Amino acid sequence: MFGMIPFDRRDDNLFDLFDNFEKKFFGNTNASLPAFRTDIRDQGDKFLLEAELPGFQKEDISLELKEGILTIKAEHKENQDQKDDKGNYIRRERRYGSFSRTFDVSGIDENAITAVYNNGILELTLPKLAPVVPQSRQIAIG
Repeated sequence: MFGMIPFDRRDDNLFDLFDNFEKKFFGNTNASLPAFRTDIRDQGDKFLLEAELPGFQKEDISLELKEGILTIKAEHKENQDQKDDKGNYIRRERRYGSFSRTFDVSGIDENAITAVYNNGILELTLPKLAPVVPQSRQIAIG
């Protein structure tokens, strides 16, 4: 039960003095990295993964499966150029956003994974592999 309770582990020893100073001075840089939210539900014979990717188009999202690791990437680029009649910029704004998350899909039938993107939600169906039942056989005595 106690393993499920989050806690703040403090490693204040002499060897970690400079690492801890950097973390306390600059802040925890990993906490500020953007990530998209996901929900994973076990539906018996499959898992359902829902990833929130609002503002992205279907073409902005890529799914890669390699060596039992599923990577979801979403990248958005936007340029807003306004020029006058001479071709000079009046306003030029650029916006870029990129998100990436990886998931271990061992125990999943990789060939049967399906994905649908609708209204900012990417929904992946991840069918479980059928459990392998060890087979026994009779050995003839000769």
